Amino acid sequence: MDIFGVLNMLGGLALFLFGMNTMGESLTKLSGGKLEGLLERLTSTKIKGLLLGALVTAIIQSSSATTVMVVGFVNSGIMELSRAVGVIMGANIGTTVTSWILSLMGISGDNVFVRLLEPSSFSPILAAIGIILIMTANSNEKKKTIGNILLGFAVLMFGMSTMSGAVKPLASNTTFTGILTMFSNPFLGLVAGAVLTAVIQSSSASIGILQSLCLSGALEYKTAIPIIMGQNIGTCITAIISSVGAGKNAKKASMIHLYFNLIGSVVFMIVFYTINAFVHFEFLDRAASVFGIALIHTLFNVLCTICMFPFANGLVKLASLSIGKDEEKISEIQQEREVLPNELLALDELFLREPAYALELSKKAANRMADDAKESLFLALGLCTDYTKEKVRQIEDNEARAEKYGDVIGSYLVKISAKNLPVSHSRTLSVLIQSISDFERIAHHATTIAQSIETMQEKGEHFSKKAQRDIEELTDKVQVLVDISVSSFLEEDVQTALLVKPLEEELNRMDKKVRRGHIKRVQKGKCTIKLGIILEDIITSFERVASHCSNIADSLIEIMEE
Repeated sequence: MDIFGVLNMLGGLALFLFGMNTMGESLTKLSGGKLEGLLERLTSTKIKGLLLGALVTAIIQSSSATTVMVVGFVNSGIMELSRAVGVIMGANIGTTVTSWILSLMGISGDNVFVRLLEPSSFSPILAAIGIILIMTANSNEKKKTIGNILLGFAVLMFGMSTMSGAVKPLASNTTFTGILTMFSNPFLGLVAGAVLTAVIQSSSASIGILQSLCLSGALEYKTAIPIIMGQNIGTCITAIISSVGAGKNAKKASMIHLYFNLIGSVVFMIVFYTINAFVHFEFLDRAASVFGIALIHTLFNVLCTICMFPFANGLVKLASLSIGKDEEKISEIQQEREVLPNELLALDELFLREPAYALELSKKAANRMADDAKESLFLALGLCTDYTKEKVRQIEDNEARAEKYGDVIGSYLVKISAKNLPVSHSRTLSVLIQSISDFERIAHHATTIAQSIETMQEKGEHFSKKAQRDIEELTDKVQVLVDISVSSFLEEDVQTALLVKPLEEELNRMDKKVRRGHIKRVQKGKCTIKLGIILEDIITSFERVASHCSNIADSLIEIMEE
């Protein structure tokens, strides 16, 4: 191979990896974090986890991405380690779909229908459709993402075709075939496959490279099989890297992934080569085909899962023994779990690799914050007619939790904002960033109202009947206003948000009326100055709550209508 052949091979490899990366990222973006949410919710048993892990991986075309998500689930406490085993096994099966897609490169024939199935025939069509979708998408993010998927797939196929074309002349090169023969040694082939996959951090990409070598006709099955085994081990590097700095359970999850592939590959090779010593498989000396590579990859992962699934708990124990226990660290984590709600514990930095899912988790936490702020305020508004010290303490605790929510969610959203997000997700991010401080302040004003009423109760004082009626009327308005604001935020509903401003203006008019009535009662001696100060504090808190509700609605309207 001359210098131009080398350049062609490197260019083809670059296009192949770029196409695979673009297609994978676009598929993940199209899912919008929903697939990851399914993994979180629907893996109550190992068998469900296995099936769902295979499905999700087949769709997003990356076992590494699925495994990293599982490590994140385990690290944040969303998923138990025992449930993670099934998902990891399923991911290994799901990733084999890619090799079958790439095996289309092996299709050839003179029949017109067969020729249409050849990548060289349909890839240009997909590329043309993809670029048209991208150029005409404007603000339609979904249309643009679909265009990127089609274009990424076409580039991937073109890169693979370029690679295979560049290495074809090497089939007659004795030096090249000698190097390949060296890797027919099971140990060397295993190491080579593991190192290649670890470097590019994608078993799908390394399988694709292997399949492109098959098209040269120089690669035999005796060389391909050990490399495939090594590729299954090398893909574990991504999960191991992602667990660095994470908790013990996250490290255990990554070790389960490693042990599953390592044990499966070693056992398979021992059994296979032991049988071969007696039977002598004839196909080993034949030139490998792209379909053959896909079939071996699939059979290995399916058989490995069938054989090791009954020993899933054993993998958990083995990983636990490898990582060990850190009682002090476990105690710290338990204390943290007692203080932090589950929604905040779920905001793990590992999920930042999948910004759409990280944003979904943030939205879930912000929704909980909004509901808590609403509940806290409603409790405070009810103290005038049903006062207890327990309710006041509960409101104060809610405020402390709201501050924690604001700090954690705010910091997490800043990290998400540094990622590449679709326009629709960027809008949601902006709404969350602007609204969480308002919910925090609503919880604070609930405490202010509760403390004002508590002061009045401790002094044994009561509002006049007219003042009590005024407060009850204001309370009803505030409840409606908060209820509508929170609903519009939860549903991201602009039409509901448009109702907030008129209600705020009506409440402000009522506040002024109640203040004038209070002044008249003071002048007539029907109300004391002390009660007047408490009433003024409560009304001021009502106005500020209304102002924060208006801020939430205005930010939603402004951002969603941009």
